[in-house]
Parts: sequence; C-alpha cells; structure tokens
Amino acid sequence: MKTKFAWIVAVALMSSVASAEDAKVGLVDMQRALQTTEAGKKARAQLEKEFKATKAQFDAEKASIEKLGEEFKKQSLVLSDEARAKKQAEVQERIMKFQEKAARSQQEIQNKERQLTGPMIEKIRAIVAELAKQKGYSVVLEKGEANVLFSLEKDDLTADVVTAFNKQNKG
Repeated sequence: MKTKFAWIVAVALMSSVASAEDAKVGLVDMQRALQTTEAGKKARAQLEKEFKATKAQFDAEKASIEKLGEEFKKQSLVLSDEARAKKQAEVQERIMKFQEKAARSQQEIQNKERQLTGPMIEKIRAIVAELAKQKGYSVVLEKGEANVLFSLEKDDLTADVVTAFNKQNKG
C-alpha cells in the first residue's frame, strides 16, 4: 500500500515538473501594496490620528508609573516592612492595570486595522487575479521575506497592482 502511494506521488511530481516549464509564476508583496496604495496611506493616517491621543495617555501613564517606581526605591529603605509591602503591591497593581489597558488598546488597533484593510485586501486579490490572467501567469505567490528567497524583478506584479488599485478606487 505504501509503495503504491509513493509511486502515485512520484508520478504526480514528475508530471508537475514537466508542466512547470510552461508555468509562469508571479509575485505580489501584499504588505507593500497595502502601504503604497492611496487608500492604504489614508487608512494608515486614520489609524495614526485615532490612536495618537491614546498613545499620549499611555506615555503619560508610563511616565507616572516610572516616577512612582523611583519614589518607591528611594522610600523603600526608610519604610517599615508592612508599608514597603503595601507600596510595592500598589506599584505592581498599577503596572498590571497599565499592561492590561495596553493589551486591550493593541487589540483595538489591530481590529480597526483589519476593518480598514480587509476590504482593500479583497480588492487587491481580485486585481491580482485579473492581472495574472491578462499577463499569462499560472500562479501568483505572496512575496515576503519569509516566503520568497529570490525572484526576478519582471515577475513582481506589486507596482502594477498598486497602479490598478489606485485607478479603480479614485475619489
């Protein structure tokens, strides 16, 4: 049974290698496409604007916690064990609340980013499919540092995708 399966896999691989000569593979850097389209730039600016005030609050809270920690270090030598433990618990509780709030805020940012970029990704995928058909590509892969180690510049469709996206989404 294993031998038969291995033989089927080998035949499938050989046939795919034979047809690979006819295959044309394209690449698209989705992250770069999202960041360089006009809609992507607007989405990034909107995110930055919405969370600028939140960042300022976090920066102020962080500075306040750091100041509290420094005060605790200075006072810890003169405080009684009970007072030191109480003050340390207060500092720790404030740090935990800050970390929880930061995690919630990060989740909100990610959700908002998905809301803004989700529709753009769908449009980009449709454009990629159309461009691939027009240019005769059999397969289009996502180009990224972890995914594609080498590619010819002529097979990178990212600039064409950005141009087509911007043309379709004017206004």
